[in-house]
Amino acid sequence: MELVRETDADIWEVEALMDLCFAPGRTALSSYRLRDDVPPARDLCLLARGEAGEVAGAIRFWPVRIGGARDWDAMLLGPVAVHPTRQGEGLGAFLIQSGLDRAAVAGVDRVLLVGDAPYYRRFGFARLDGVEMPPPTNPDRVLGVWDWDGVAGEVCRAI
Repeated sequence: MELVRETDADIWEVEALMDLCFAPGRTALSSYRLRDDVPPARDLCLLARGEAGEVAGAIRFWPVRIGGARDWDAMLLGPVAVHPTRQGEGLGAFLIQSGLDRAAVAGVDRVLLVGDAPYYRRFGFARLDGVEMPPPTNPDRVLGVWDWDGVAGEVCRAI
């Protein structure tokens, strides 16, 4: 397995993997409105390539803003996808930890996602009170890691 940074040339392979792994309506989710016309944080987006060069998994990060008394920068983690033939090997966890490690080195202060707390807790994620994703997101699934003290408000597109 080779872990590489995603490039513009990889976009269609990654999109095909996302289509395979998620429901057809995935782009209708409210988190995708935060990604519209906003380029991903390419230095943090990673691919796991198998021995034959195929995309076995991918993780993406997108810049967002949290609006409140002031604006805070954050990274929205997701989506994370692992090819069905590679699921159960720990590749998803490897991608998440590798992405978070890379974000920490890059000086990212805070990361959020929409997901299952029991799964993401092992990476340090916890429920974010006062941080509001666009509806109809379940507030119990809005999770963050690192410096969220005093951060509150609506999550908005970065650009």
